[in-house]
Parts: sequence; structure tokens; C-alpha cells
Amino acid sequence: MRILAIDPGYDRLGIAVLEKQKGVEVALFSACVTTDKKQTAGERLWHIGEEIRNAIVKWKPSALATETLFLFSNQKTAFRVAEARGVILYEAARAGLRAFEYTPLQIKIAVTGYGRSDKRQVTDMVRKLVSLSSKKRLDDEYDALAIGLTCLATEKFSTSTNVANKI
Repeated sequence: MRILAIDPGYDRLGIAVLEKQKGVEVALFSACVTTDKKQTAGERLWHIGEEIRNAIVKWKPSALATETLFLFSNQKTAFRVAEARGVILYEAARAGLRAFEYTPLQIKIAVTGYGRSDKRQVTDMVRKLVSLSSKKRLDDEYDALAIGLTCLATEKFSTSTNVANKI
């Protein structure tokens, strides 16, 4: 089972591809996508969509996992992240992927076993749970990896079907 995991954002979003190989979670890819603040909102959302579409074509995931939108104190940020999530879910549906959504609490519990874990604790556990290269990663990448680990740990998948082949 191969998962495309997305930590949704508007300025930056984390992308990771994970799969289970012989019962072990393996990170195949992770990146942080940034959008250009000089571009229009539409251009930035288009860029996000292109990055998601390219990841789907390249990695051929079986499903998409993302974080649910939580409340922001800044409404403008919340709206922009909601728009980015819409693009992400659209691209997943366009490719025929099942989409799974997890709350921050579900992710923290799945990765650390404790729902009040801080970012550092989640990052430390991600490093312990999957083998990663030594490249420097931003928090968004670690969050995407944590979302993917949550999906692999909680969902039951048929190993014979990969709906991404519809692309």
C-alpha cells in the first residue's frame, strides 16, 4: 500500500510518499512545496495542484492522506489553507484515490501514543519509525510523514487494487 501524505498549507505544504514493505513503513519521498508570495492566489493554488498531480503520476499512490482543517486564529490563513485542501482533495478525486483525513489529535496518538505531544516529539518519533536520509527537512515534511504513518497504521487496505492506475 502506497500513501501520498499531504500536510496542507498555502505558503508551504509537506508532501510524503510512504508504503509498507514486509510489514515495515518506508518513506520513499518527502518534500516541502512552497508557493511564491508574489503570485496571485489562483496561481499559487494552481502550483499546489500541479505539485500534487505530479506526485500522483510519479509515485502512483493507492490513497491520499491529509490533515483535517483545524481552527486558526487568523481567518485569512484558515481560508487559504481550506482552499489548498480543496485543490488537494480535487486532485486525489481526479486520480481516483481514496482520501483519508486525520485530526491533529489522531496523528499525535498514532505516531507518539500521546495526544498532547508537541512538534518536537512527533518529529523525533517519525525519525525513529521510518528510515530517512540525512537531508534537512522542514516541519511540514515531518508532518506529512506523520500523516502517512497514521494512515498506514489505521487503515485496512486491499493489496490487489491500485486505483491510481486510472490516471
